[in-house]
Amino acid sequence: MDDDLSVRRALRRPVQSAGYTVVTFASAGEFLESPTLAQAACLVLDIALEGMSGFELQERLAADHPSLPIIFITALGDATTRGRVRHSGVAAHLHKPFDEYALLDAIRRAVDKGPMGGGGRAD
Repeated sequence: MDDDLSVRRALRRPVQSAGYTVVTFASAGEFLESPTLAQAACLVLDIALEGMSGFELQERLAADHPSLPIIFITALGDATTRGRVRHSGVAAHLHKPFDEYALLDAIRRAVDKGPMGGGGRAD
């Protein structure tokens, strides 16, 4: 999930090529209102979203979907953000720009540890 269309498109290609079903969203609200949430095996989530931030969405999902692995992506590199990420319990954190292989590796590790294991959707 990223509010930048070009980032969503760039993320979609390699993840689909790796065999995952990909559904993209521009906002946390759009994701929360979709039926995709119940089927998601992993969530790739930008921290700096308009409206509800990635941190806020993660907190909201923790109550109802605690086993949903989250991979944070961000261009933010300040000490406060790094500290929050370290203590957030996410499956992985990638700093933009990142290599598509790093993303795919993070998704594979997260999905393999997740409740569905070995496959599924990357949202």
